Amino acid sequence: MMETAATGMLKKMTDYLASLQQFSVHTENTLEDLLDSGQRIDLGVSASVTISRPNKLRAERKGELLSQIFYYDGKSLTLYNPGENVYATEPAPGTIEGTLDFARESLGLIVPVADLVYQNSYKLLMQGVTSATVVGKTVINGTVCNHLAFRRPDVDFQVWVMEGDKPLPCKYVVTDSRTSALISISTVMIGWDLAPVVADDSFKFVPPAGTIEVSFMPVNADAAKEPGASK
Repeated sequence: MMETAATGMLKKMTDYLASLQQFSVHTENTLEDLLDSGQRIDLGVSASVTISRPNKLRAERKGELLSQIFYYDGKSLTLYNPGENVYATEPAPGTIEGTLDFARESLGLIVPVADLVYQNSYKLLMQGVTSATVVGKTVINGTVCNHLAFRRPDVDFQVWVMEGDKPLPCKYVVTDSRTSALISISTVMIGWDLAPVVADDSFKFVPPAGTIEVSFMPVNADAAKEPGASK
């Protein structure tokens, strides 16, 4: 079933995000994992993302799996691991979208909420969609949201979109439907700032004293993909 109300709300949300020249958001992410014993374990990661279009991005992640800061200043991307005091830098494409593709396909890096950052994210999200429905309304962090659900052959995804003239996403869940385990990645978005005061040098990595430069490990393109990857 393809409900035009659901696709219309998703289009409105993605168009609004694409219109924002600068924004920041904090996310709380839950990554489900299935142990060999069959027990499911939930892993938590907090992330803060700042975007300045067309070519600046910074994302910081902290959690059980990792502690990393991702810098993109329009010319290069750097991944810094403060815990191990190491960093790696590569020349990058001249746009956020190109850099997100390069980071995922060549380096195996997935930036938080990357699916929603692309200027053409509606087209990417809707690729192969066979079902789109409006589940209903709910309240997330005190905000009334429309709950939307979509299906693709191998992936289900849900988006909760704020009502009103600022249709921002409040929550995003991607589920791998290829196995019976139905492993999901859930992202709750809080603290939206649509006019952050951010200096350009905050997107550029300056190695702290004693930090060691290392090289990115090349990855197979298929291994870089996760259920939520847009391409």
